[in-house]
Amino acid sequence: MATLPLPQHFTADSVSRIWRVPYQELAQTASQWAQQHQITATVQDQQQVALLLIDVQNTFCQPDFELFVGGRSGRGSIDDNIRLCEFIYRQLGNLTQIIATLDTHQAMQIFHPLFWINPAGEHPAPLTIIQPAAVQTGEWLPSQPQLSAYALYYVQQLALAGKYPLTIWPYHAMLGGIGHALVPAVEAAIFFHSIARSAQPQIITKGDSPLTENYSAIAPEVTTDLKGQVIGRQNDELIECLLKFDKLLIAGQAQSHCVAWTVADLLIAIQKIDPSLASKVYLLSDCTSPVVVAGVVDYTEAANAAYDRFAAAGMNIVKSTEIDL
Repeated sequence: MATLPLPQHFTADSVSRIWRVPYQELAQTASQWAQQHQITATVQDQQQVALLLIDVQNTFCQPDFELFVGGRSGRGSIDDNIRLCEFIYRQLGNLTQIIATLDTHQAMQIFHPLFWINPAGEHPAPLTIIQPAAVQTGEWLPSQPQLSAYALYYVQQLALAGKYPLTIWPYHAMLGGIGHALVPAVEAAIFFHSIARSAQPQIITKGDSPLTENYSAIAPEVTTDLKGQVIGRQNDELIECLLKFDKLLIAGQAQSHCVAWTVADLLIAIQKIDPSLASKVYLLSDCTSPVVVAGVVDYTEAANAAYDRFAAAGMNIVKSTEIDL
């Protein structure tokens, strides 16, 4: 189906604001839009296309929230989401299903300040990096002493696997909070798609295990404790779901962390099943940004290197305005 115009209710300035999605009114508008533009239900799609949205939540995408992903421009996720909403509306008739992940946390998790304490009784400041040596020397220890052996094991496992070292993040994506919710403009676009195409979106929570990070929507950073007991599992059902589509489009935040880790895990699965499947994956490069905190950390190069690896494996790096569906 040809690309569509943008519906009148969408405005670019709505992307960086918090507002209530008027579901009933929007449903009526979407139904009329479908009739006007002869948009059919997704059950009639000859080509099955999925759009996977990684953690497009207020906590990462609103300037005054906890982990705003500004990229080097300072407006990263805002501009990403403007393009993302425009893409959803323009490609409405070509998108079979939208799948959205939600980073989901509570206060006592291994990457939050409350989990750790130093000899002075202080919790680490956000963006503190905890290396194995800091745990071995007692510079940082878990605030619950019974987790001391596990804490050392955990940071050592990250190092052995070549993962990012443990970063203490600000409390973010808190379950039940405003930051946990999808960006309203993106939620509205997803809902509009649902009504216009009679398609149920799939919403997936991740990251609720207290003893491991879970950047990837597919698997946690560490899956077992010292005794081999499971603390987090790979989401094989999600892998199966994603790979059943003819085309899989991926966008979201942050490119350097949750997006890159999700795509990396998906690529591992693809290479085990059939490496040629990588060609059905399209990474929307203008709808994602890396973590950049001026003067503190800049993961831009790490994000670019990850995307270079994905391209070399056969995945497609495209802009949302240039992809041909």
